[in-house]
Amino acid sequence: MITTMRLHANGHRLLRKGLDEVTLFAEPGEERPDFVHGTYSACAVCDEPPTYVLRDGELHVQNSCAFPMGITTEVTLDVPSGKLIVTDDLRDVYDTDFFAGADYNTSLGQAQVIRAMAALGCAFGPVGNSCPSLYRDGATGYVIASDLHDEDEAPALPESDRLATICTDLWAYMLADFEDWKAKGGTPMGRMLGDYTVIDVPPGTYKITHHTGEHDFDRDADLVFFAHIERIAPLPTR
Repeated sequence: MITTMRLHANGHRLLRKGLDEVTLFAEPGEERPDFVHGTYSACAVCDEPPTYVLRDGELHVQNSCAFPMGITTEVTLDVPSGKLIVTDDLRDVYDTDFFAGADYNTSLGQAQVIRAMAALGCAFGPVGNSCPSLYRDGATGYVIASDLHDEDEAPALPESDRLATICTDLWAYMLADFEDWKAKGGTPMGRMLGDYTVIDVPPGTYKITHHTGEHDFDRDADLVFFAHIERIAPLPTR
């Protein structure tokens, strides 16, 4: 019998935002449906496939999501030179296997790549096709954000605080210490390097908090904060 039921996802993200019903086929009295139509094959956060069970006339996911509130990813980046290169693609120097872990299209898969890139000395974060900018936020802080507004409207973030614009052919931002990038073979004539900006920042260690995996992240808002960047320590003198 084909029917429509409400889905209780047990913390998983299996439907597009705003939806909570699915179509399924199940014989009367069965505990599990024969098939469910309209859901993702795996959770968009944890990458686990759902195990469905019928209970009280509604469809439930039996296994719970390990990240019901989504994933906030924090990494650190050393910038001893005080010069930060800002662009969308530094993979000529910093690269990792995007498909070594969870599906990259899930929050977990993206968090794994963010951490792997950070271990190489690069702050990476997916931002979709948003062409965000890097803005100053206080004395030693920064944000990567997309500020959409009509031509006759004032921007939410002051233009005077915009330090770099990121062309997202890769649908990501990539940041690194400029001297580290050059020492590892980076060159302005690099095969993958497109438009880039080098900005002066206080030397030190920076914490990058990436938000796209969070439960309430809204990439369709007029003002979207993809990442917050804060200087957490000066580098030790050697």
